[in-house]
Amino acid sequence: MKAAKYIIIILLIIIIGSCTYVAVQPNNYDITRTRTINAPAAVIFNNVNDFKNWESWSPWIEREPTIKITYPEQTSGIGGSYSWEGKDGIGTMKTLMASPYDSISQEMQFENFPPSNVYWKFDKTEKGTNVTWGMKSDNVPFLLKFFALFNGGMDNMIGPDYERGLEKLDSLIIESMSKYEVAINGVTEHGGGFYLYKTTNANNSNISQTMGQQYGAIGMYMGQHNIAMNGMPFTIYHDMNFENSTVIMSNAIPVTEKITITGNSDIQCGYQPKQKVLKTTLKGNYTNLPKAWQAAMKHLANNNLEQSTEKPFEIYTNDPGDFPNPANWITEIYIPLKD
Repeated sequence: MKAAKYIIIILLIIIIGSCTYVAVQPNNYDITRTRTINAPAAVIFNNVNDFKNWESWSPWIEREPTIKITYPEQTSGIGGSYSWEGKDGIGTMKTLMASPYDSISQEMQFENFPPSNVYWKFDKTEKGTNVTWGMKSDNVPFLLKFFALFNGGMDNMIGPDYERGLEKLDSLIIESMSKYEVAINGVTEHGGGFYLYKTTNANNSNISQTMGQQYGAIGMYMGQHNIAMNGMPFTIYHDMNFENSTVIMSNAIPVTEKITITGNSDIQCGYQPKQKVLKTTLKGNYTNLPKAWQAAMKHLANNNLEQSTEKPFEIYTNDPGDFPNPANWITEIYIPLKD
């Protein structure tokens, strides 16, 4: 009997000691992970801001595919939320603050534990965006301290999931930005009109920068002379060498009427006639334009369509500034045809 009594006393001492040790653990935690994603902050923010997108990169759903997700009517922006039920219990997440392209603050409630603050930060860098995902609380209950203690601490218990989530988010974002579609719209008519333009040459390595400089100069001239824009910018190709990836091009902006150029300027005014054309549309990054042009040229050859002496051109129908994901950029290619 005495031996049993001693064993019970020793066990009680161990239990009390263990409970005391757990109880004196910190009442707060702040766990963060950061990953640089080679994408605009707006693209990443828009994905994270809508809880419906989380299924694609959630590390917890990857580990437990049978988890039950419930979405309310609003899932994005301030007030957006979702809930889940899995083998470990039930939980909810709600967005409290969303500052576009900069930061997001959310509240997570799991079972009967006090809520935790989940936060995101998106910092632009030369290599893309530093994405920080964190969770913190100043009210850690005893049971959670106990679980954390036997899993190597809160950071070791939660941090690896955040690392995996950011890794999957990175992969998903890059994949979404690389998507593109080429559609041959067929033979149609293009109305033409007056335009201001600058002519230069470029290659694959500098064409984007060159176009930006060209359009900047034309836009500045138009602003200085109160000339209104009458359509989206376009590029006329005087020569396209697919073998060495070089072009001679005129970058142009449509105007409402013929403009007399004043001062010492290399900007000129041109006119496009109404003409029969083969129209091809690219939805995706401009880097995919060579594939769209190749598809258009192949269609010409396969359908015995003959180019006219007018030069082919491409129109940029939406502004990349309004569409941060390159997969949503739309370019229309027109190849003038003989009647």
